[in-house]
Amino acid sequence: MTSQQIVMTARGRFRPVGLRTLLRGRVVTAVAATVVVVTVLAAVFAPLVAPYDPTAVDPTAVYQGSSAAHWLGTDDTGRDILSRILFGARPSLLAPAVVTVTAGVIGTALAVSAAWLGGWYDRLVSGLLDVVFGFPGLVLAVVTAAVFGAGLPVAVLTLSVAYLPYIGRVVRGATLRERNQPYVAALRMLGLPGARICLRHLTPNLLPLVLAQVVTSFGYTLLDIASLSFIGLGAQPPAPEWGLMVANGSTGILAGRAEQSLYAGAAVVVFVIACNLLGGALSRRLLGEDR
Repeated sequence: MTSQQIVMTARGRFRPVGLRTLLRGRVVTAVAATVVVVTVLAAVFAPLVAPYDPTAVDPTAVYQGSSAAHWLGTDDTGRDILSRILFGARPSLLAPAVVTVTAGVIGTALAVSAAWLGGWYDRLVSGLLDVVFGFPGLVLAVVTAAVFGAGLPVAVLTLSVAYLPYIGRVVRGATLRERNQPYVAALRMLGLPGARICLRHLTPNLLPLVLAQVVTSFGYTLLDIASLSFIGLGAQPPAPEWGLMVANGSTGILAGRAEQSLYAGAAVVVFVIACNLLGGALSRRLLGEDR
């Protein structure tokens, strides 16, 4: 039996699925996937679909309600709210994407190498992940901002570190189980080096788990980024960003103009819920728990 045949046999434990299989008979999952896809497309094509410049100030159009000219109304400086939400999807989605991809890649590399090598290296990596896990991401971001200054790059870097344990700890446990599978022992008997087994065979079997963790973490990361922008430690004015828009619109609530905060907050809530639902569905399908 060749190494490729051994690995293909091992991968039979997971159920690779396409989008149609994932969504078949599941209206809620289909709606969640639609929300995610539409939001991403809106962010990508914002310059083409947004009716106005998101930072263009119009003193003659302050706090206008919904109309044919401004579908969602305007804010306290006359900026079009719909345009700002569309353009705000860009940093609101890009920042969490950078955080989750960075945490997913580094966390997986640390977890797989620690579980494979064991010994003092495993204890060191596990200890570091436990230490980082003890600090809430928002608290760590606030401390970092106090030292290095506020801004979206600082928030992204800090949350990338804070989310390492959420992926690394889960992947390490899965790797410990995976390395004891018969196909890994067979690959060792064939004389394959440990690095090749991890990179070419063991890690691909863990990708469904990593993907499910990344998708689920994406929603929580977006919420953290929006929270940091809300308290002034993330995106800075006049940049359109959902969390910052909620903060900027808070003064209008007392004046009976809650549109900016309401619509931007709704965008955050709906997208986070959609990510959680989609992540749960991916986890059940890819890992074969939902039959």
